[in-house]
Amino acid sequence: MPIPHTAPTPPVRAERLSMRSVSSTASMPIPVVLASQSVSRRNVLNAAGICPIIRVSHVDEPAVVRAYAERHGIDAGHVTIAQQVSALAKAKALTVFEAYRQVAEAARGAEGEQITAFPLRGHGVDGQEPSPAQIPGAGGSPSDRRFVRMSTATRDFSDIQMPVETAAMRGSASERGGLAHSTVGPVIIGCDSMFLFDGVSYGKPHDAATARERLRAMRLHSGELWTGHCVIDFASGTSAVGSSHAQVRFGDYSDEDIERYIATGEPLEVAGSFTLEGFGSAFIEGIDGDPHGVMGVSLPLLRHLVERLGITWTDLWNVRRGESEPMDKQQAQLHTPPKENVHQPGDGWVACDCGRRHWGTNGAAGILLARRDPETGAVASVVMQHRAVWSAEGGTWGVPGGAIADGESPVEGALRESFEEANIRAADIDVVGSYREDHGPWAYTTVFAFEKPGHRVEPRANDDESIAIAWVPIADVAHRGLLTALRNDWPRFAERLATLAAQAKQAE
Repeated sequence: MPIPHTAPTPPVRAERLSMRSVSSTASMPIPVVLASQSVSRRNVLNAAGICPIIRVSHVDEPAVVRAYAERHGIDAGHVTIAQQVSALAKAKALTVFEAYRQVAEAARGAEGEQITAFPLRGHGVDGQEPSPAQIPGAGGSPSDRRFVRMSTATRDFSDIQMPVETAAMRGSASERGGLAHSTVGPVIIGCDSMFLFDGVSYGKPHDAATARERLRAMRLHSGELWTGHCVIDFASGTSAVGSSHAQVRFGDYSDEDIERYIATGEPLEVAGSFTLEGFGSAFIEGIDGDPHGVMGVSLPLLRHLVERLGITWTDLWNVRRGESEPMDKQQAQLHTPPKENVHQPGDGWVACDCGRRHWGTNGAAGILLARRDPETGAVASVVMQHRAVWSAEGGTWGVPGGAIADGESPVEGALRESFEEANIRAADIDVVGSYREDHGPWAYTTVFAFEKPGHRVEPRANDDESIAIAWVPIADVAHRGLLTALRNDWPRFAERLATLAAQAKQAE
């Protein structure tokens, strides 16, 4: 029997944030950023045709509710559940909006030069034409100028004399497009869910004892699952907020059922201690209202909010029906990536003209962040990532970075990835140059940056892609087990960092 469904009439309000208009081309899907790490929310959006970029907000939820109560002159205990989920969704979206604003500002303020190298146009170090065996593809001709080592695991052009081009960062391939030049989007979605039972608002229980108490109380009873959403168009700064709810009716289940359910771990980190799409679904007898809201994302409400901002819902679709995710990273590695590893727009393999496969359908980028000595101004150390064993060349050291997401410039992608992996905040650094290795269908951009004067970056591993993140003394870098591409580039990178530091000292 189908679940009864009544589409909500969302209480919506729109407001404009302080942000100059900055988004995308109409022919491409508008990127979506989900300010949540909820697997359920991500899966609902994916099933609805939207693969979002994930940026967790990490807001202090009790502080948000207290601040809301103070602004409205009421006691925090009298904030309704509808007000709570809406306020929290807005706070999460605003936090991510601000993080993206800082990324756009850092990219827009990039100084210095972009040096672009073209390894596939190069010659061997002896100046000789490449032999057919050294040319990618079957039966290559000696007239083909591509000359690379045939390795599918690494980028090693140490024996290539590569032509290079130098241009100002502003207007270069590293800066062009992206957030700083968009006209619509990305669309940032903040979410919050709470369960109202017997007059009490329930969030996530977090521990087995709390979950057990709630599940016993809810048996053969019903409650209301409330979902709040805030949607922000990054380019215009316009936002819309609304909430929906559904009545959830629970069946009769035993204490043993509860214990086994708790043992799965599922009810500990979900609002109300249950899910509609997981192990707990069999204990739910019926839903009156919006079923998607029970899974954390009310699709009807979300569509209303998006359209309230003047954006067509179908312009967010970036997943074709029946489309599978890109080939798993483990297909190129010896070790299996964690199952929590998230597929995002821009993830996927590119078959390159160099004969290898590279990660990142829009290319990839990383941050080489340096700390300068406060007295001499010379580079003292750089942030390095000890790469997870399941990643490409796992166990080596490199710089934080990864695939560039849809709608980002390479600088913006590097800034986003460096926060996700290493807690490097765009507001704390100055971009001073870049190096782009351009293969034609794919490129990797290394972004050079310094800590801003008076700021201090405290790097840490923010996700599962690192064994460790650390400041490494500049003299020690070459002695680490470096990623092949970085090992070959490091002498030039170290020299360039020294030059950039000297220029910065002279300008002070």
